[in-house]
Amino acid sequence: MLKSFLFRLVLAFSLGSAALPAGAQVPLATPTDTTINKYQTPAGAAKKPWYKGKLVRATIVPAVLIGYGAITAQGNAGVNRDARTFVRQQFRPVSTRFDDALLFVPYAELGVVALAGVESRSDRINTLLVIAKAEAIMLASVFAVKSLSRETRPNGSDNLSFPSGHTAQAFLAASIVHTEFRDKSQWYGVGAYTIATSVAALRMINDKHWQSDVVAGAGFGILSAHLAYLTHRNRWGRQPRLLRETSFSPTYVPGGGMGLGLVWRPRR
Repeated sequence: MLKSFLFRLVLAFSLGSAALPAGAQVPLATPTDTTINKYQTPAGAAKKPWYKGKLVRATIVPAVLIGYGAITAQGNAGVNRDARTFVRQQFRPVSTRFDDALLFVPYAELGVVALAGVESRSDRINTLLVIAKAEAIMLASVFAVKSLSRETRPNGSDNLSFPSGHTAQAFLAASIVHTEFRDKSQWYGVGAYTIATSVAALRMINDKHWQSDVVAGAGFGILSAHLAYLTHRNRWGRQPRLLRETSFSPTYVPGGGMGLGLVWRPRR
């Protein structure tokens, strides 16, 4: 029995060796490259229904906001007029530029959190590319709708009321902050969206926009950010080559005085 087993083992080994060319090595199993393939649909995976797709999930909330704003904007009547009356009763119309500066505060939060060492979802180059793409989408869509709708502002200053560009800008920035840091803490997004909502409220308090304008503006801002992420491939998961680590440190300036030094460690 033992001799028969040994004979079969030697025969199988001999046949396997003869099938390979002289000097050839047995190839090792190559591990799956999850970095390259992470954006590809796995073979044999069940296809999700269309209503569970990324595009639907990314556009459903903005579509509701924009739709509500478009429906209630007709004629500046009904809920719009009632909302303006309520705001004027609670807050007197003011003339302030505070909302002009506040709409960029979410971007300041993004920079501060990144410099504090909190790792974002995307590297810094790809984050800047997403921001640039989202800004282009938002500006093109908002100003196109403004030109087509010709909605008069509550204070009658012009016919570019719908939708609110300030609100769109603020919610775009807030959406990017939320997307980049939601895996670390939801509070980053909560803070950014609170700032964006404050911008929307100030636009109504300053009598620059109707309620429908700011609701639709929020939808346009969120939609622009979501479309920018959906159409961005993030370099297929490759390591960033530049701007991966950036920090600031106090520096002594020759001749007297203190300064601020920038430390930049580019990676390949």
